[in-house]
Order: sequence, then C-alpha cells, then structure tokens
Amino acid sequence: MHPEEATWSGPARLRTSDTEREEIAEILRAAMTEGRLSLDEGEERLTTTYAAKYRDELDVLTRDLPFGGRQALARTPHRRAATRRSLQRHASFIMIVAGLLTALWVLSGAHFFWPLFPLFFLMTGLLRHARQGRYEFAHTHRMHPRH
Repeated sequence: MHPEEATWSGPARLRTSDTEREEIAEILRAAMTEGRLSLDEGEERLTTTYAAKYRDELDVLTRDLPFGGRQALARTPHRRAATRRSLQRHASFIMIVAGLLTALWVLSGAHFFWPLFPLFFLMTGLLRHARQGRYEFAHTHRMHPRH
C-alpha cells in the first residue's frame, strides 16, 4: 500500500525512537530492581518495549508504576551521580563568579557590597537546581509529550 492510498480515520500515531524505547527500558529495569515488577513481568514488558513501533505502545508499559516509574529511575546510582556532578559544576561556576564579582567590588572601591544582589540570585538558582535534582523525575521531569 502506498502512502497516497492510505486513509486516516483519526489522528496519526507517532512512531517511537530507539532513544524513547531505551528510556522506557531503563525505567522498567529500575522498577524491577525496586521490586515493583517481577522478573517475568519485567522481561515481558522489556520485550514489548523493544518491539514497540508507536509511542502509545510504550505509554501502557509504565502507566501502572508510581510517577510513571520515573521516581525509581531517579534513585538509580548513575542518575544520582549525574545529578551530583551537575550540582558540583553549578556550584563551581557560582564560586568563580563570586570571586570575580568580589574582585570587581574591591577594585571599584564601593562602600556597599553590591555583589550581594547577583550572588543572591545565583544562590537561589543553585538551591532550585538542588531541589529539582532531588525530585527531577518524580515531579518535574516530563518526557516528550506522547500523542
């Protein structure tokens, strides 16, 4: 059948990518590690994941897991390490900027410590980053919308 001959009665189903299949497989492995899925059920879902052609076929595989399984994924050691590295880079950046701003303040001879204002906003951003990293997959992280 040629694409010109196809008739669509509803919205087109979106095809899934290898990256999306691998993300769902990672979620399923984390759920198996947590004990939310038995080995048999987990293997069955993994087989279905790798055989999926459309996004809506992947949705049903994690629908019955808390937060779509993303909470379990966030607790895996490599995800925690990635979050920790990201926070360390962010904090290092703030330390460098703080040093530069303090040096500029000393050179300017100003009486009021004006770097306080930009540093306040930079620290607020770091605190939000830390909080988001803790709840990234459970509360705020959203995968590509599945249509």
